[in-house]
Amino acid sequence: MSLKKSGKACTSQIAAIGLVLLASFSMSCSSKEPATASARKSDGVPVSVAVVGQKDVPSEIQVIGNVEAYATILVRARVTGQLTRVHFREGDYVKKGDLLFSLDPRPFEAQLNQAEANTARDEAQLSLAQANLNRDLAQQRYNQEQNERFVRLFQDGIISKDQAEQTRTSADTISHVIIADQAAVRSAEASVGAGRAAVANAKVQLSYTTISSPIDGRTGNLAMKEGNLVNANTTDLVTINQVKPIYVTFSVPEANLLAIKRYMAQGKLPVEASPQEGSAAKETGYLSFVDNTVDATTGTIKLKGTFTNDANLLWPGQFVRVALRLTTHSNALVVPNQAVQAGQEGVYVYVVKPDRSVEARAVITGSRVDEDIVIQSGLQPGETVVTEGHLRLAPGMRVQPRDEKGAILKEKKKES
Repeated sequence: MSLKKSGKACTSQIAAIGLVLLASFSMSCSSKEPATASARKSDGVPVSVAVVGQKDVPSEIQVIGNVEAYATILVRARVTGQLTRVHFREGDYVKKGDLLFSLDPRPFEAQLNQAEANTARDEAQLSLAQANLNRDLAQQRYNQEQNERFVRLFQDGIISKDQAEQTRTSADTISHVIIADQAAVRSAEASVGAGRAAVANAKVQLSYTTISSPIDGRTGNLAMKEGNLVNANTTDLVTINQVKPIYVTFSVPEANLLAIKRYMAQGKLPVEASPQEGSAAKETGYLSFVDNTVDATTGTIKLKGTFTNDANLLWPGQFVRVALRLTTHSNALVVPNQAVQAGQEGVYVYVVKPDRSVEARAVITGSRVDEDIVIQSGLQPGETVVTEGHLRLAPGMRVQPRDEKGAILKEKKKES
């Protein structure tokens, strides 16, 4: 009897303990469920957001271009001589007409003096020939008159036939002398003309001993130093690049050619050139040249922009980022670049609804403008899109919107 009583007592104690544990477990579960539900209702995934904005967006073609000098002049000497002086320093800016080099002028001065002396001699010979011609012309007139007188005397029987023929022969002789005098005058005139041409050529050769800049530009490396002998038309002295204005050459795909021609018909197209990506320093010019042939190997067409280059940002041979602006779209929708995501069905953005749930919405994007991207369709102005935190999102999830500084944005209360 004692064993049976003790066994029943143990059984009742175990049952009581089980009931207590079951009650405590059910109480704990019932107390946790409301807390979890409320947490899910109030919490959300923290994300950064931005508002869909509007602004004027330029339609541009962005490529890499190369800077070219507006004009490049290779300076050479036109005469052979010794380089006596350089009138500039390497890298100086020079103006058109500025003196650059001087060669030894003495040999050319001597040639000029000799040519002038020869011309003076020829002019003297010309004067002598003209004097002889004038003298013989006077003698011809005298002989002609005497011949006519002797003919009348012969006809009157006063003089003999022989005397009359002598006077006629003298008149004929002086006529031939005059012809020779006239030839001598023409020869002297030709000699004087040749002498004057020699003087002019000597002056030109002497002028070549001073070399001036043919353009405004910047000088490069000096190839010859003072004291060296330079040869005519073969020795390079310096290269001058005209950098104000200046060209930027670039190529665009041939698919853009029709749009470029269409907008060019409306006026000059602006071109921006930036030496460094993201740099605020830019030069603005205009499209000045479209090549007449599409490069069949690359499918591109060559263009040129002309820039004033007042700030000297552009340098010949430099690679720059070029933006050819075709037109400007007013009030275009823009969002930050990082808001747009790529999926299997295309690009999309997460739109935050008023109840802070998110919706994946397909969009069609346009061109990029700095840190923003144009949205052609799929969004409305003022809507909120997620910019950071996409990996933890799924359609329908609630979010905690944060601004750029990380502060949680308060939920707007609905108007009653």
